[in-house]
This record gives sequence, structure tokens and C-alpha cells, in this order.
Amino acid sequence: MSINLCQFIGNLGQDPDLRYMPDGRAVVNLSIACSERWKDKQTGETKESTEWIRAVCFGKRVQVIAEHFKKGSQIYVSGKMRTRQYEQDGIKRYSTEIVVEEFQFCGNRSGNGDTKAQQQAAAYDRSPVPKGVDNPPVSAYSGDAGSYDDFDDQIPF
Repeated sequence: MSINLCQFIGNLGQDPDLRYMPDGRAVVNLSIACSERWKDKQTGETKESTEWIRAVCFGKRVQVIAEHFKKGSQIYVSGKMRTRQYEQDGIKRYSTEIVVEEFQFCGNRSGNGDTKAQQQAAAYDRSPVPKGVDNPPVSAYSGDAGSYDDFDDQIPF
């Protein structure tokens, strides 16, 4: 038995990046900052560490994310971890990201939640989606020719 499930709560480091695949399907890329704070036992000062999570969402939920989330918004995402391969300047590179299956509004830094958006997102999460319609198969974005790599995505590493 194996489980591929990742869950994160964090703040968006930038506005959601809405794009369209060559076949017309919408996709949104997210950059989520997950921070951890602790008190250093020797110095007593507060320390902080931030991990950046790359996430991608396909299907009908994309519009809700693109319309209602902004840089700094707090979000909960749940999904599967995927590593895709692509080639840049003749060099094979890899990118690990979370393919979002569920998301939740957690409010934002100012504490104001968008109630209408939360209700809309909840309706999307409750509606049944046949397998393969909402999230494309792994091969659709795992580096195959004419797929997810068709974006002019400049990955910084």
C-alpha cells in the first residue's frame, strides 16, 4: 500500500498565475510559503524558516483560485506530489510540485475571508467530477512533447 498525499497551509508568495494549455484547458500555478517559527534555546531569539511549495491546479476550480486569491492570501491545499522533467538549454531539469485536488480559503493576513468565494469554492468541491476530467493524467504534464512544457515558464533553478 502506498499513499501520495500532501497537505499545506500557507500564504501565496505571488498572485495566482492563470494560463491555458494548448488544448484550451485552464491551469493555475501557485507559489505557497509555509513558514515555521521557533525560539532558539541558546539565544532566546525567535527564528523563522520558510519553505516554498510549488502547486498547480487544473479544471473548473482554477477560475475560483484566480479570481479570489491574491499575493498574501492564506490557502490550504491538498493533492499529490508530482515530479516532472523538462529540458532547458539542452539540460534536463526536474520540478516537483503539488497537483491540487482540494483547496480551502483560510482567510488572509488581515483576517477578512471572502464568504462568497468560499461558498463558490465549496460548491465546486462538492460537485462530482469524473476521473480524468478535472485533473489530466500525469503524462499530460510530465514532460511529454506538446504538453505542460509548452508554457514559456522560466523556472529559476
